[in-house]
Amino acid sequence: MALLVTRDGDGFVSTAYNIFFFCVQSALTTTVIIEGLMTVAVGLACWWMTFDFPDTARFLTADEKLRAVRRLKLDGQARAKVGGIDRRHVYAALRDWKTWGYAVIYMGCLCPLYCFSLFLPTILLGMGHQGTKAQLLSVPPYAVAAALTVVIGYVADKTKLRGICNMIVSVIGCIGFTMLLATTNPKVQYAGTFLGAMGIYPTVSNTLTWASNNVEGSLKRGVMVGVVVGWGNMNGVVSSNIYNANEKPHYRTGHSVVLAYQLVFLFGGTVFMHFALKRENKLRKEGKRDIWIQGKTENEIEEMGDMRPDFYYTT
Repeated sequence: MALLVTRDGDGFVSTAYNIFFFCVQSALTTTVIIEGLMTVAVGLACWWMTFDFPDTARFLTADEKLRAVRRLKLDGQARAKVGGIDRRHVYAALRDWKTWGYAVIYMGCLCPLYCFSLFLPTILLGMGHQGTKAQLLSVPPYAVAAALTVVIGYVADKTKLRGICNMIVSVIGCIGFTMLLATTNPKVQYAGTFLGAMGIYPTVSNTLTWASNNVEGSLKRGVMVGVVVGWGNMNGVVSSNIYNANEKPHYRTGHSVVLAYQLVFLFGGTVFMHFALKRENKLRKEGKRDIWIQGKTENEIEEMGDMRPDFYYTT
């Protein structure tokens, strides 16, 4: 007992709690270190486990490499080849109007995404839910959104109408955040969080896939996707500054900004890209872009990538 109990001016204070706390803290620290080392180890192993192109994949036979490259070409990626990114690919991506069109759409995805993931528990607390209940109530909206993401991915892949899918989903999100703005009824607000999640998460994967579909040449695509993702992530700065504690429980500013992002950038940007790409496809089918390849060799035409008149965009 003398080892477990200490005497001070205020009375007896047990040191057992301190010993227990120290042991728990040490165990948690060890666990974090082990998890971190595992991540580092897997990251280092990926240098040898992953490959840039089918041509360099050591686990594929010669026939399988040929088959993989053929699939890429049939998918419209005629310039699937090994190589490094140089200035040509950077300039080609930065000059392409589609890069900035998709960047605008993606900022309409990511600002609402960050807001929702960061502040859903806060929104639930503002609706009157507390502690563990608030945390548990944040799970169902994510589950429904995950299911819809899979459905949208399948439908968009089969129909090639990624723009239409984005429009439908973004309207669902707009309805959800309108519900959060328009009412103080906790049940209606909670239903709004479901629609809000459903209107955000499917558009993230769908937008990036849509952008990748419409760029031929893996090197240019790498630059383009980097620009789109980078521009979208910059809007995380906005998301961390619009849900103010003094506006609890309604968060008018936060919900209004998210609704504006979804309506203007996500929905509006998608409408623009959909109809602009449809118009371009129509011009190419009518032969009005054939002038672009006049006087060019076969190799030069192939190097044009998605600017070739026979390349048709996914709308």
